[in-house]
Amino acid sequence: MAKFIFVTGGVVSSLGKGINASSIGRLLKNRGLKVFMQKFDPYINVDPGNMSPLQHGEVFVTDDGAETDLDLGHYERFIDENLSKYSSVTTGKVYLKVIDKERKGEYGGKTVQVVPHITDTIKEYCYKAAENSHADIIITELGGTVGDIEGLPFLEAIRQMRRDVGYNNTLYVHNTLVPYISASQELKTKPTQHSVKELQSLGISPDIIILRSERKIPQKDKEKIALFCNVNIEAVIEAIDCKYLYEIPLNLAKQHIDDYIVRHFGLEAAPLDMSEWTKMVENIKKAKKEVTITVVGKYPLQDAYLSIHEALKHAAWHHQASVKIEYIDAETVDIDNVEELLSKTDGILVPGGFGERAAIGKMVAIRYAREHKIPYFGICFGMQLSLIEYARNVLGYPEAGSTEFSENCKMPIIDLKFSKRGMENHMRLGLYDCHLALGTKIYGAYQVQDIRERHRHRFEFNNQYKKIYENTDMVFSGINLENDIVETIELKNHPWFVACQYHPEFLSRPNKPHPLFLGFIKTSLDIRETKSL
Repeated sequence: MAKFIFVTGGVVSSLGKGINASSIGRLLKNRGLKVFMQKFDPYINVDPGNMSPLQHGEVFVTDDGAETDLDLGHYERFIDENLSKYSSVTTGKVYLKVIDKERKGEYGGKTVQVVPHITDTIKEYCYKAAENSHADIIITELGGTVGDIEGLPFLEAIRQMRRDVGYNNTLYVHNTLVPYISASQELKTKPTQHSVKELQSLGISPDIIILRSERKIPQKDKEKIALFCNVNIEAVIEAIDCKYLYEIPLNLAKQHIDDYIVRHFGLEAAPLDMSEWTKMVENIKKAKKEVTITVVGKYPLQDAYLSIHEALKHAAWHHQASVKIEYIDAETVDIDNVEELLSKTDGILVPGGFGERAAIGKMVAIRYAREHKIPYFGICFGMQLSLIEYARNVLGYPEAGSTEFSENCKMPIIDLKFSKRGMENHMRLGLYDCHLALGTKIYGAYQVQDIRERHRHRFEFNNQYKKIYENTDMVFSGINLENDIVETIELKNHPWFVACQYHPEFLSRPNKPHPLFLGFIKTSLDIRETKSL
């Protein structure tokens, strides 16, 4: 039977319980255990697909095409396991499933209630995750904070899990805040006590308490928390603010949280080996070079492009460098100020997006990168706009555009009607094949011809216009052979002008940077160093 770890948060939001959950996952994986992770989100949206990135950050996509919370990106980056639709469970998804069953008469005329029907459905997602992943341990993070009304069905469901599968097959980890009061120069444990009391009132007693703090917590305070919250002293773990995100597993390892969990579950596990992870963190700290990358996007917000943000850092660290990432609102970019905004950057990245807003500013940035030989990386919408910009400003087709901007576009370089199977109006989500052309920059990055990458978009390049790019510097370097869909493009006479229809950032890991980000950062660093000579 799989073992289940449930991670909750109290006192305030944004304590980093997702990072703590991911760090625990990394430690257990490095003890030879197979780990799978999932997120319970209390919002009523079925998934984050229609939610504004300004409110909720990026939408992360799994191999099987599930649109999920950005926390799943952290999970994958830490545990280096590809997650699935069973990793993302929302209130909307749960209620939709229950209501559909009720409408079909599957409850046999019973009164449908939160307990047991909603809670049984939530538990079913736990069991499905275990069944489909074949993992030894399922780690489930509960979004929100204990005390939130919308989270109550999820808390009741995980309470029942211990009753259903037993004490030694379940473990509760509660994250709280230990604030420092500067006036009295004291750390305060009372918020933690109140948060645990709230959790206990719902029938859940935490087995481990993780204390988020900006300062080291004295032993006497840990003992006080252990006493009043009814946990063993070795199960009181501190999570002090770190400069580098990927240091957190090492900090938890020093406190032997993995030993406590393995003992609780009665598992046989290999000794913890964090040597590779430790070496990676040491390399991060040793970075001496710096490269500046400008992201010209629709949302001037890091969380809206979180996976890109992390993927850039992964690649820079691999090249013994740090990366300074500057976000520019594309709506503020025009031909009059582009020189001022972009002349000092080492590389320009135009990310994905939907809709016409800010498209002109992005194309101004793309043109600047193309004409001034600045390393350029276009992702999804960034590829589409690269093709439009080239058609307009190099090939002389001012009408070139996209039906996403106007249904009456006279020259729809980008269109919905992209595949032989007529996938019109459907989002292309999840993992798809791509065949790379030999001798191209992209092939040079991957060093293989056949790859699989994750997608999230509706519009594609319209193959009817391929002929206008013939005998030009524009190369269609990657194709989905099944549907003859253009997946990647690049320019010949440019140090690095590469764009792809898919989202490579979703598959980047801190210890396994994505090949395209590696190539982009390396070229940006090389040109920067050449300029400084």
